[in-house]
Amino acid sequence: MAEEETVLLELREVSRFYRMGEVTVEALKDVSLVLRAGELVVVLGPSGSGKSTLLNILGGMDLPTQGQVFWKGEELTRAGESRLTRYRREEVGFIFQFFNLIPDLTARENVELAAALVEDPLPVEEVLEEVGLKEQMDHFPSQLSGGEQQRVAIARALVKNPRLLLCDEPTGALDYQMGKTVLGLLARVNRERSTTVVIVTHNTAIGAMGKRMVRMRSGQIAEITENASPLPPERIEW
Repeated sequence: MAEEETVLLELREVSRFYRMGEVTVEALKDVSLVLRAGELVVVLGPSGSGKSTLLNILGGMDLPTQGQVFWKGEELTRAGESRLTRYRREEVGFIFQFFNLIPDLTARENVELAAALVEDPLPVEEVLEEVGLKEQMDHFPSQLSGGEQQRVAIARALVKNPRLLLCDEPTGALDYQMGKTVLGLLARVNRERSTTVVIVTHNTAIGAMGKRMVRMRSGQIAEITENASPLPPERIEW
């Protein structure tokens, strides 16, 4: 079976409910989704549509109230906390809208912290150079622009050499040009490393770069669109 056809992660009829006082909030309702190895998927939807809850379940940061989650055929919903911790550390890289860098550590040291979590990390300096920070490795976050800080966050995720890269509004805190630069970097990681990349965003234009576009509404998947000719990020306008 071709690499891009290999099922990496699967959600089967997943629901996630929260109690808020007397009210039950249905954040996700009967969501089924398959992620294949090496694909780039964009998840679109307005605030409150369930995008972030979906991302938390894909990343093993939350478990569903109902339904099943499978990683390469292994049911994570039956796994213990130690297995989920290993899954988050070894298999998944996370990139968030807000960079969450440790301000008292340099770019290099922030990435080294992530490298220490796995047995066989990629070389820290090579990863920082790959994201265009060769000259800024020893700068502190306060000495870096927003786009540079986001690239440190991407390097921190990549140094673990994850199979799955989850990106929550990765351009949300960036201006237009730097946002496109970051999207270009994510597309290159997907293309050159065959890393499965999931980008969650409210920006519908970004959907054009995905091999598939998943539209969410009111905690459910409203539509999944296959894209035969994904656009390179430099051609996307918003």
